[in-house]
Amino acid sequence: MLLIAAQLYTLRNFLKTPEDIASTLKRVKEIGYNAVQVSGVGPIDPKTLKELTDQNQLTICATHVPFADLTDNLDQLIEQHKIWDCRYVGLGGLPQEYRTSKEGYSTFAKIATEIGKKLNDAGLQFIYHNHDFEFVKFDGRTGMDILFEESDPQAVHFEIDVYWVQAGGADPAAWVNKVAGRMKVVHLKDMRVTSTRGEQLFAEVGEGNMNFPRILETCVQTGVEWGAVEQDNTYERDPFESLAISLRNLQQLGFGK
Repeated sequence: MLLIAAQLYTLRNFLKTPEDIASTLKRVKEIGYNAVQVSGVGPIDPKTLKELTDQNQLTICATHVPFADLTDNLDQLIEQHKIWDCRYVGLGGLPQEYRTSKEGYSTFAKIATEIGKKLNDAGLQFIYHNHDFEFVKFDGRTGMDILFEESDPQAVHFEIDVYWVQAGGADPAAWVNKVAGRMKVVHLKDMRVTSTRGEQLFAEVGEGNMNFPRILETCVQTGVEWGAVEQDNTYERDPFESLAISLRNLQQLGFGK
């Protein structure tokens, strides 16, 4: 069963203070979500955040954390995730210094493996979230291929962002299938284009051009546990409204009820 969560990065402008966070979590629950991914959240004591999510009956299904915390403050991160009862520790993007060569991707795959092994020892799981730049090719292999092939399958799992796979010129459902067994959290967002220049824009799930029935079916078939709804930019629309539209469309497809 694929459970649906709200990726809080979508609401980052409403999460700057503990008071903001409290009111925003209440609104997320009222929309109909039962889980959140913690990302883009302002300073707050981990125990306080757990109290707020519990008050609103929201599960913390996953996070995005800074790379520096993974390398320099891992023990603290582990303690934080234990407080939140959250297994999946996510990195939202590849640090800039590793993006420009196949050697950079290979080096990062080794670093991620070591981090992932330490998290595994603590009962947690490292997950890597892609954008489009990982689909640049180096000697015939994309950066994503290198990360997938050269990292330890137990230590490094993935958090496929289906929009960014599409933006990178690859097939989202094919990549969900490729990382089968190494992905329990997926990012769900749609893509539309403008009528004038064909510019790619973020869209609410079901409001764009992507084949979400196929994507969601593949997620179910490969055992993905969580579908985190995210929209990096909602443009003129209120982001709470965008999350509500995505959830409503997912419910029509049989998810998030």
